[in-house]
Amino acid sequence: MKCPSCSYRETKVVDSRLSGDGFAIRRRRQCLKCKKRFTTYEYVEEMSLMVVKRDGRREPFDRKKIIAGIMKACEKRPISIDRMEQLTVEVEKALQRKYDREVSSRDIGEFIMEKLAEMDEVAYVRFASVYRQFRDVNQFMGELKYILEKQKK
Repeated sequence: MKCPSCSYRETKVVDSRLSGDGFAIRRRRQCLKCKKRFTTYEYVEEMSLMVVKRDGRREPFDRKKIIAGIMKACEKRPISIDRMEQLTVEVEKALQRKYDREVSSRDIGEFIMEKLAEMDEVAYVRFASVYRQFRDVNQFMGELKYILEKQKK
């Protein structure tokens, strides 16, 4: 495993444990050169889904895109990296259960938004604004009104 800090190729595993959901192994590693510590996750590679994009293109499912989108939406919010990782695993597992070979990017986005709405309203609006490609303030306000109505119920 290459150190993300100095790119040295030799590291040692300091600690290993199952993640909270039991679907991954979380490993704390330490670089043998610079002594910097970092975390890696090990998953079973089950996903052979193809994602159907809005324009009809197909590409392999990539969990890195899911976590990157969630992390961007949750930036500067009181949400731990572990919780974001857990949400990513929830998305993956739900897709594996529901879809056999192909899933639309729309379905993925809607599922993520549903989970973000439960977790953090600001992160939800951030994700929705990019995912739904808000073009003006009215679309943004519509989403905010939706959240306010949901809170009243």
